[in-house]
Amino acid sequence: MDQYDLMVIGGGPAGYLAAQRSAQKGNKVILFEKKQLGGVCLNEGCIPTKTLLNSAKLYDHAKGGKPFGVMTKNVFIDISAVLERKQKVIDQLVAGVGMTMKRNKVTVIPEHAQIKGETEKGFLAEAGGEIYEAKKLLIAAGSEAVIPPIKGVRKNIEKGFVLTSRELLNLEELPGQLVVVGAGVIGLEMAAYFATLGTDVTVVEMMDKIAGNMDRKISRVLQREMEKKGIKFMLGYQVTEFKEDGLLCQKGEEIIACRADKILLSIGRRPVIEGFGLEQVGVEVKNGKIVTDDHLRTSVQGIYAAGDINGKSMLAHTAYRESEVAVNDMTGVEDRMNYQVIPAVIYTNPELASVGETEESAKEKGIQIKIAEVPMAYSGRFVAENDSVGGTCRLLMDIETGCLAGAHILGSYASEMIWGIAACMEKGITVEEMKKIVFPHPSVSEIIKEAIFKLCP
Repeated sequence: MDQYDLMVIGGGPAGYLAAQRSAQKGNKVILFEKKQLGGVCLNEGCIPTKTLLNSAKLYDHAKGGKPFGVMTKNVFIDISAVLERKQKVIDQLVAGVGMTMKRNKVTVIPEHAQIKGETEKGFLAEAGGEIYEAKKLLIAAGSEAVIPPIKGVRKNIEKGFVLTSRELLNLEELPGQLVVVGAGVIGLEMAAYFATLGTDVTVVEMMDKIAGNMDRKISRVLQREMEKKGIKFMLGYQVTEFKEDGLLCQKGEEIIACRADKILLSIGRRPVIEGFGLEQVGVEVKNGKIVTDDHLRTSVQGIYAAGDINGKSMLAHTAYRESEVAVNDMTGVEDRMNYQVIPAVIYTNPELASVGETEESAKEKGIQIKIAEVPMAYSGRFVAENDSVGGTCRLLMDIETGCLAGAHILGSYASEMIWGIAACMEKGITVEEMKKIVFPHPSVSEIIKEAIFKLCP
């Protein structure tokens, strides 16, 4: 039986990057993945979703090119070609991850792994009838879509009428009417995609706002932009039953029937903590999540958990960073997570990017803030590239420290700009110091400098 330095369960962002980083430090690493390398993010989440959204954006520009002087005729969307390209992108990137594992001499076992217990030398796992042993164990088994205990949901999932994002991403025909249950990241992105392609989309959300914990004011602006595209929102409604041709939802005493050709169920994801022998090593689990500290250590020495499975920030880029912190801790390098500066993005058109505190969360924590809000129309590049599209940049400064406490950007390239603000927050750079940063002109990112000078004239 071969002895490994690190055993990784799960080949998603947390798992494969941890395997890579550990191997690059000279460790002997084995990784188990029962499906495809890349996990949910690469195969049925982040990457395929962005591929479809890019096709929709190009289609939207082509059919509405008149304001830009680009005239087109008979523009149509070829769903089969869109899906073919999506799969091509997935295959290319999955192959890339495989080559990276091979190049770094990571042993990849394409089997379901079952933890068998702890020994004096480390931990045991069984896969494909073989037993493997490693000094340390990283659990990165990921997450799965939440299926609520609502009447009719299971039956309609089996019929293919109610879908999760995994199935929706492979639809070969556009539904005439799509009802999206949940106005979080997945729900809004899929609503944007199908609405752009011509589907009649209604989003049902039990909260009184869209975009989850994103800034309330900027979320309202995003909602207005999506409504311009024909998307209807039913906020404050709770789904009570899934029918054969739609669903029933309730708000107070009001009950409404929503007809649909397909329903997307996107109310969140939960960690996968069962089915691979976690109970064999006694790792602490609380509220369905593996408990970890800022080093990604679990309650059992030598076992780490990164990615969605610890439930702290269920984002691929969080998983990447967690895997690096975990590997550093395993190898004696001081490092720890700072969950306060993890950016979040909704890839609608316009994009919504956020990091740090919102006005609401700052108030709850007693943080005294000063807010600067600048319309995207202040950016020459934004005006040059957009027509009748709204957007805004909202910065929150901690009055006590003089540093940014949060940032919220709605507009083109928001996803490509938010990291810079997160970096300044991570390093404790004050707003006064940020005034000295030179932004390229013309660029949409200049909106950040406009807001900085509004905070600190």
